[in-house]
Amino acid sequence: MAKVLLVEDDRNLAGTVREWLEFEHYLVEWVETGTDALDMMKSYKYDVIIMDLTLPKMDGIEVCKNFRQQGGETPILILTGRGTVPDKELGFDAGADDYLTKPFHLKELSARIRALLRRPKDFAGEVLKAGNIALDIGSHSVTKEGKDIHLPRMEFALLEFLMRHKGQVFSAEALLDRVWTADSDKSPETIRTSVKKLRSKIDTKGEPSLIRNVHGVGYKLEG
Repeated sequence: MAKVLLVEDDRNLAGTVREWLEFEHYLVEWVETGTDALDMMKSYKYDVIIMDLTLPKMDGIEVCKNFRQQGGETPILILTGRGTVPDKELGFDAGADDYLTKPFHLKELSARIRALLRRPKDFAGEVLKAGNIALDIGSHSVTKEGKDIHLPRMEFALLEFLMRHKGQVFSAEALLDRVWTADSDKSPETIRTSVKKLRSKIDTKGEPSLIRNVHGVGYKLEG
């Protein structure tokens, strides 16, 4: 489940885009100003950033430049009503990866996002496996030995993240930053509770858990 930062000061448009992307199974965080966007981009990791150019406090071009100068590599999709060639050239030179002019169709936005996510790894139509668990990104489903397992949204996101990074250890704080949105009610206890619930659904009785505790460090998924 990809994590998206939406930077848009038009609240009506932001609400529409956010609702659509969440329907498409993305985790979405939304901010209205350029300075807030830059703060979020420095503090959290995202899979893609969608950003308007005309923003309060700091425009999108400056946000892009600052982010790239500091080594930020997250794909950036510019979403704006400024659609002239010079405007696009300015955006690309600042570090944008793609450009979508308002008004736009939400399905085209989804297609652009999928294309950006496909660069490092394809998020669409991919099946991840660990032990007897299979997670299908495209159908947003999880099976155990071929039988469907129902996972709430955040449990699905946590399992997907761990399966994508099989064998790597993540602290509770790192998982909160990478999987949960900044505006959600979260704490290390959130991770412990989610891991416990996941284990009850994906583990096999009498066998070691797929999600291992690394004492004093965090969690990793094996299998």
